Amino acid sequence: MPARVLQREWLQLHLSEHASKWAVTVSYLAAYIILEWVSFIHVHKGLPITPWDPGLGAAFALMIRGGPLSGLILFAGMVVAETLVLQNDVDWPIDIGVAAITALSYTSVAVLVQRYFRVDADLTHLRDVLMLLAAGLAGALLNTILLSTFLLAVGQFNMRDVLQVARPLLIGDTIGIAVVTPLLLRFRARDRLEAHRLLLPVPEGALYCCIIGAALWLIIGSGEAHGFRLFYLLFVPVVIAAVRHGLDGACFSLAVTQFSLIGLLHFSRYDASEFTEFQTLALVLTVTGLIVGVVVNERKNSDRIARDAQAHLVERQAKVAQVARVNLVSGMASALAHEINQPLTAARALGRSAQHLLRTPATDLSRADNNLSAMLTHIDHAGDIVQRMRHFIRRGHPHVSTINTRAMLEEAMTLAHAEASARQVRVDLDAPADLPDLLGDRVQLEQVVLNLVHNAVDAIAAAGQSQGHVHVVARRHSAPPRVEIGVLDNGPGIESELAGGLFDPLATAKQDGLGLGLSICASIMEAHGGRVWLHSGEPGATEFRFSMPLDRSRER
Repeated sequence: MPARVLQREWLQLHLSEHASKWAVTVSYLAAYIILEWVSFIHVHKGLPITPWDPGLGAAFALMIRGGPLSGLILFAGMVVAETLVLQNDVDWPIDIGVAAITALSYTSVAVLVQRYFRVDADLTHLRDVLMLLAAGLAGALLNTILLSTFLLAVGQFNMRDVLQVARPLLIGDTIGIAVVTPLLLRFRARDRLEAHRLLLPVPEGALYCCIIGAALWLIIGSGEAHGFRLFYLLFVPVVIAAVRHGLDGACFSLAVTQFSLIGLLHFSRYDASEFTEFQTLALVLTVTGLIVGVVVNERKNSDRIARDAQAHLVERQAKVAQVARVNLVSGMASALAHEINQPLTAARALGRSAQHLLRTPATDLSRADNNLSAMLTHIDHAGDIVQRMRHFIRRGHPHVSTINTRAMLEEAMTLAHAEASARQVRVDLDAPADLPDLLGDRVQLEQVVLNLVHNAVDAIAAAGQSQGHVHVVARRHSAPPRVEIGVLDNGPGIESELAGGLFDPLATAKQDGLGLGLSICASIMEAHGGRVWLHSGEPGATEFRFSMPLDRSRER
């Protein structure tokens, strides 16, 4: 039973795919016949020679998307259109020969372009658009040569006829592909990627239509003899649409321009030669609009990729910084546990003492109250240490705010004190109370201080040095306005050959170090408009400094 169900579902899926393909085929065939009927204006010895073939553009788009078998749709469409819809006076074998040559010419070019040049059908790059235009021109040249040869061979045309129709045929096929093929390819691309959006917003699209209509009326509708000289007016809406909306805007404005131009030329009863002159100018307009549009698309894509890369880099830096903070805290974990254990032990003793006092018959309420107050003080102290450590580790995105410089340094020293005391290293802070406020991320700046102090304590402890001392000094400087903070220690110093690469990623002098601390410090300071450096590497007088500008408001 399950096998039968699977077989039935597979058959339904197979039929659905075939039905979808047939629907696309019928749609393109119908579109080709309608476009051929609309663009059938001029005839030369029974054959259409109007220099505008939008049906060919639709068929060529299907060839680029669907492969060589799509050429059969072009062949069938031409046979049906020329024998049943257009009803020309040419014998049916000639109609079939013309259809076969045209289908073969453009199918060959489409296959060559896709096989050897790998044109992206979404037209995302300038190369793709240029290759499409070159393919259209190559196909038009090949088709014109083969058709001329065929019609000469069967006696339908003489050499004078060939010279007369070659240019309209070449221009018409080329501009049909240049206008319609990119439009359909972009519609297909947006149908997959952004189905909820139109090529252009409706009000803006309507405005472009009005501008194009007014320009065409000045060029053609006014009946002035110098209409050709005003053709440049059409470049204005096309280029504006291309700059604002990229290739989609260019395709939309060019399609509106071309169909409106053909309609006006037809109703104004221009002959084939004048049609060809206008279409030559329209071809230049089309190439210009497409190139501007795709260049704008490339610029937007480059900007988007750059923004995504920057966001990814910031995210990675934040993760690395968090790893470094966790590593820093893990190194201080035992000392912090000891630091927290002391007030909790004292609080427990005070609580028991208060409990004992309250249970005795002659209760000393004053003493019990003092014990409870002292107990709460110790609990608050332990909670303050935990809260600071929790805030330090669990920082999300950078939070820029005004920072009280001395308070920030005191909080960092509180976090560093436990580890330093456990390793018999004395730490102290020398920072005036009137230090100016800084603008930046408080936790990141604390991380810089903690990293430098932690490194100093590590160096002193690794050297087995007694009476280790780390001294943090903060001063204000006026030229240029900045706060400069130094971390001095009396440890073993830094060898001169190591000093040059201290701030490089993965550079470390510790056996168990990650090589991230100083690199992250440098990144943090650079992001804050400051810098960090080794001021002295001498034994007994090692000093790192970092500075923060006081005029960052002008930089933001």
